[in-house]
Amino acid sequence: MKHILVIFAVFFSIQVSTAQLFTKKKLINLENMDKKVLSWGYFIGLNSYDFKFEYEQNLEDILVDKSTGFQLGLTGDLRLNDHLNLRFEPGVYFAKRNIRYDESYFDGQEFNDNDLLREVQSTYIHFPLLMKFSTNRINNFRPFIVGGVSTSLNLSSNEENPDDNSAGQFRMTNNTYYYEVGFGIDLYLLYFKFTPSIRGVFAFNDEIIRDLDPNSPWTGNIRSGKTRGIFINFTFR
Repeated sequence: MKHILVIFAVFFSIQVSTAQLFTKKKLINLENMDKKVLSWGYFIGLNSYDFKFEYEQNLEDILVDKSTGFQLGLTGDLRLNDHLNLRFEPGVYFAKRNIRYDESYFDGQEFNDNDLLREVQSTYIHFPLLMKFSTNRINNFRPFIVGGVSTSLNLSSNEENPDDNSAGQFRMTNNTYYYEVGFGIDLYLLYFKFTPSIRGVFAFNDEIIRDLDPNSPWTGNIRSGKTRGIFINFTFR
């Protein structure tokens, strides 16, 4: 009976502690921060870019080796009402993708191992315009979802380069247009607000600049190539 009473007491204590964790009012940090009409901050983060390819013929898929890049930038936040904010987050994004071709793309042509690989290093100036939908604040945290559109300028695109893949140059368009969706949580600390978030980014437009040879093994079978990626940002305000 003593053991049963001890187990019941421990279980009851856990239940009470759990309930208090989510319902008991705590000391509120930065209580009036969300009442500002306009606020500024900065972010740093990580990214992983990919390509979504569509093909003219049913050949082997072009593989993309993704790597982790990083980004940094500024945030501007315009309060529209208690739950809705308009956000502008210009930033610089550094990314790298390795594109691997199957040997079948060079059927009947001479090639070497270097022809099967294209390294795509990109430096983007990224301009997203986002709507942020927040829940009610719960003590010192506040979840939200975010979505919107964006455009980027690829400083490493090679769009104007007269050399193409036959000379080892993989070319992309200078400008890309995206839609973005994601979620995050505002954490109200003692002196500043810290916001981790994650977003999926998906390009609208085909970014591949075709080679001069319409039957090029590198671009001849690509109907469209569109960027997609994941951003993990850590914002400080």
